[in-house]
Amino acid sequence: MLIQFSVGNYLSFKDPITFSMVASPRGELEDTNVFKATDKLQLLKSAVIYGANASGKSNLFKAIRFARKFIFTSSKESQATEAIKITNFRLSTETENKPSFFEFIFIHENIKYRYGFEVDRTEVHREWLFYTPTIREALLFAREKDSFQIGTSFKEGKPFTGKTRKNALFLSVVAQWNGPTAEKILKWFKSFNVISGLDDRRYLNYTLRKIEEDQNFKKEVLEFLRIADIGIEDFDVEQREIHLQELPKQLVERMLKDEMPLPDKVVNIELKTIHNKFDKEGKISSQEKFELGSEESEGTKKLFAISGPILDTLKDGKILAMDELDSRLHPLLSNFLIKLFNSNIKNSSNAQLIFASHDASFLKKEVFRRDQVWFAEKDQYGATNLYSLVEYKKEAGKVRKDASFSKDYLLGKYGAIPNIKESNLIF
Repeated sequence: MLIQFSVGNYLSFKDPITFSMVASPRGELEDTNVFKATDKLQLLKSAVIYGANASGKSNLFKAIRFARKFIFTSSKESQATEAIKITNFRLSTETENKPSFFEFIFIHENIKYRYGFEVDRTEVHREWLFYTPTIREALLFAREKDSFQIGTSFKEGKPFTGKTRKNALFLSVVAQWNGPTAEKILKWFKSFNVISGLDDRRYLNYTLRKIEEDQNFKKEVLEFLRIADIGIEDFDVEQREIHLQELPKQLVERMLKDEMPLPDKVVNIELKTIHNKFDKEGKISSQEKFELGSEESEGTKKLFAISGPILDTLKDGKILAMDELDSRLHPLLSNFLIKLFNSNIKNSSNAQLIFASHDASFLKKEVFRRDQVWFAEKDQYGATNLYSLVEYKKEAGKVRKDASFSKDYLLGKYGAIPNIKESNLIF
């Protein structure tokens, strides 16, 4: 369960900003959109981020993706001599020589953790891990470059204080050597998936792999597609061996870039959707197969590709962060996905969805609470600010829960919209 994520001096984020999934004591949609994480803490099941193009919405997802990837890969020997692929805020002299900042606060196996690090292109400056076993937060470890402080409950880390490279995370190193607490933390990060709605084809293989591993998962995907009402009655997964020279050049280049081994042969998985065929009286006469890649709509292909991550997240109570969720999807389909996460029946495991959107039709008090709606907006110096609707204050005071969120947003009352200078048009 994600409580909050903070980032600073990274891409368009200059000063640290915090994105929170903590439910405020508002009493709005409490039966559906929030869940009880602890006796004193309620969390949100979903949150949406709005903002103009280039406002920094996508940078929040990039920040999470970078931190997650760095946690998993920094201890690998292949990274020993490489620079850390970090991009700090470049529009200020104040941030030029300062490290980027990342911190996650979350609950895993009923224990609250706070983990973060500061890093530049050459080294990890600081790294910390705290936990709250009862009431008070306690230290597991804290690091200042090559100096380490190890808490009594993190003895697993002591042997590795002198074996951690300056460009590697201590947590990653300890987990690599099977430290039980470190492994727990990495297990939580594995449950935090970050995907892009603009590049959903790369998740198709994930969905197909899940289907191959579990036939029950196929039934769940099929039911998901049927509810979405896109006309698919069934689908077949067909496999064919392809030689390396038959692979698209772009795929080979991507594999090389990702340091993936190039096999002599690969198994190509083709998915064919099955639709009913009708006679002149409107009765089903037979069924017809369509190739997903070439004969289905872009929206259908996207929905199938993301069905795996979505169903996996819902089933196991994971976290899914998705940039551009509504790209190539009808608003009713996007609304359907949101309702899945805000449902007590479909989301009994309290999975969490975080997504970015331009579709103001979701901005309704029947769909979202005020604390579920976030806005990204750049200031005059090019730095992104992030704020929720419940935090936003107009001259007359806070935003009322019965306000017309969608109308007021498009009118610019909450900011985070394009400032189009029509008088400058040359035609």
